[in-house]
Amino acid sequence: MAEGHSPLAQFEIKRLIPMQIGDIDVSFTNSSMMMITTVIVVSSFLILGMRRSALIPGRWQSIVELSYIFIANLLKDTVGSAGRPYFPFIFSTFMFVLVGNLLGMMPYGFTFTSHIVVTFTMALFVFLGVTLIAIFKHKMHFFTLFMPPGVPMYMAPLLIPIEIISYLSRPISLSVRLFANMLAGHTLLKVFAGFIIALGAAGIAPWFFVVALTGLEIVIAFLQAFVFTILTCLYLNDALHLH
Repeated sequence: MAEGHSPLAQFEIKRLIPMQIGDIDVSFTNSSMMMITTVIVVSSFLILGMRRSALIPGRWQSIVELSYIFIANLLKDTVGSAGRPYFPFIFSTFMFVLVGNLLGMMPYGFTFTSHIVVTFTMALFVFLGVTLIAIFKHKMHFFTLFMPPGVPMYMAPLLIPIEIISYLSRPISLSVRLFANMLAGHTLLKVFAGFIIALGAAGIAPWFFVVALTGLEIVIAFLQAFVFTILTCLYLNDALHLH
């Protein structure tokens, strides 16, 4: 199979503006461009949708308000009123991941969430952020997170290492879940699309599969943004309440 037609060719990082600082490659790539495009699209969607703030909202304003209410309720249900100051970050995270997933499905688009380096960086930022919040809020009491109340002390040598490993694995599980789902879905779409081209007029069956998979991939794009966001909320809840 030619390199350009490989199902994995769509994930190739391409340098658009080569840049070098010493031995470090800081080139502006197609991934960087899609991240900036995502920020512009999200910002435009919110600003233009609320520019009039009508008492009786139109369709665009309604979608913006529903997005706001959806994340506000999610944060309230998982963290409570203590999570209110962190709403801008949670909302921004959800919209960034969701729109990035959806833009990656556009023709000639690039799905930056299909790269583990991107999703791991985001997950690591969340992990370090909630850990610092917990330490600043609870000081040394933070470490009781690794020894749940009511557990006999003789279980501590076994339980504490397990809890620490589980806690440190959070950025890995958070990043791999998003990366793996987006990578697998887009690869499968590309494979079936290749069958349509190869079979020509006889490719009607793969065409139906592509249509169905496209619809499924849109649902997955939303679900993965939701899962990434709700796990961030749960980690924040642990940081604020230590349970």
